[in-house]
Amino acid sequence: MNIVICGAGEVGRHCAEVLAAQGHNITVVDRQAETLSDLDDVLDVRNLVGHGTHADVLLEAGCAKADLFIAATSDDEINLLSASIAKALGAAKVIARVHHSAYFEKRGLDYARHLGIDHLVCPEFSTALAIASTLRSPGSLAIEQFARGQVEMQQFPVSDSAKAVGSKLASLKLPASSRLVAVKRDGIAFLPDAHTEIQKGDIVTLIGESAGFDKARKLFDTQTGRNRRIIILGGTAQCVWVCRALKDRGFSIRVFERHEARARELAEKLEWVTVINVDAINTDALKDERVDLADAFLALTIEEERNILAAARAKSMGVKNAVALLQRSTYQHLLGHVGIDKAFSPRTTAVNEVLRLIETGPVKHLATLAEGIAEVYELEVPIGATRSVNKPLKEVKLPAYTILAAVQRDDEVFVPGADSQIKPGDTVIAIAPTNAKKELRKLFHGK
Repeated sequence: MNIVICGAGEVGRHCAEVLAAQGHNITVVDRQAETLSDLDDVLDVRNLVGHGTHADVLLEAGCAKADLFIAATSDDEINLLSASIAKALGAAKVIARVHHSAYFEKRGLDYARHLGIDHLVCPEFSTALAIASTLRSPGSLAIEQFARGQVEMQQFPVSDSAKAVGSKLASLKLPASSRLVAVKRDGIAFLPDAHTEIQKGDIVTLIGESAGFDKARKLFDTQTGRNRRIIILGGTAQCVWVCRALKDRGFSIRVFERHEARARELAEKLEWVTVINVDAINTDALKDERVDLADAFLALTIEEERNILAAARAKSMGVKNAVALLQRSTYQHLLGHVGIDKAFSPRTTAVNEVLRLIETGPVKHLATLAEGIAEVYELEVPIGATRSVNKPLKEVKLPAYTILAAVQRDDEVFVPGADSQIKPGDTVIAIAPTNAKKELRKLFHGK
């Protein structure tokens, strides 16, 4: 593919590194010749000094024949404008990186549609979902990115006294918008069917629409409703995204912010969060707030060294999970040595999302739910599709052990039921066996 990247900052540079390694032809545009010179020392890509919103610069970069254009500067408005211009000049697909929620959440206007942009990528939003998913279950990120939080997936152990214990799935009255998609028993994962009997000690994976998710979970988990305690260091934009991703999901959140003005702003913006105006690193605040009783500590400041030290200190004080936000991979090798459980990088998350968006083919692999057993796939139903569409799902012959977990139709996302119909133009998330990709393709495409 011929790819043009506007912006040689953290996100743009990492995009160039990953895509160049895959054999694509990369051109990077940036206003700073020095930044491009540094890039030229480590990557075999074409560099062009110029402004990404100037049509003549983009034409020189090759946008007229580009398969993909990525606007990845640190300025939202420049990214939106340059991506729109690149599309007008002939780029086949354009992606713009945005930071502000007003653009990403379509407040007042669908900016991407209005400007002719194929996809908006928000690294902070994607990272927030990734962090939130680790606090719930592996694999959920694929679902939640797809559904923008409207559909949730969690993995948890079945309580000994849960209503589901001893019952077969067929007899359980799960809400219509929920599905049990995987069971792990004695260390072995498998895909359940109507005759699967739930047992004590099972670890189940449940998917459902967020609004009714807790009702479904209560059948398996008697602890549903207990708020998990989360402590966050740093009232950054990333912190705001994480707090919003965890809202109404059973979390009690406390945020430490050392700057008084920012703390007041956060307290007004995040009314469901307790904001504490204190320097948690140089005081006994972590001890006073009993960080040892917290389910997770998230260090989300803009200073990588501060995040590492804070997360390591919280871990040494007894917190169950310590998470640090990193922009670069410089310190990645140190994390395990200091006890940090997980690190997240917005640039890495953004690049992974870009790779997902540019993957070709009617069936895309999104995630592994259980190694060698269950995968998460995304299916694009073509506009002219005639197979398996416009009829109730109960009449559609799905591959064995396959569940259609979510459907996106325009801006609506829902968990389909037996009477739901798949329509041409829909995008579908399927949970299916590892070897089912070919059958899924035939389901709607016939080949």
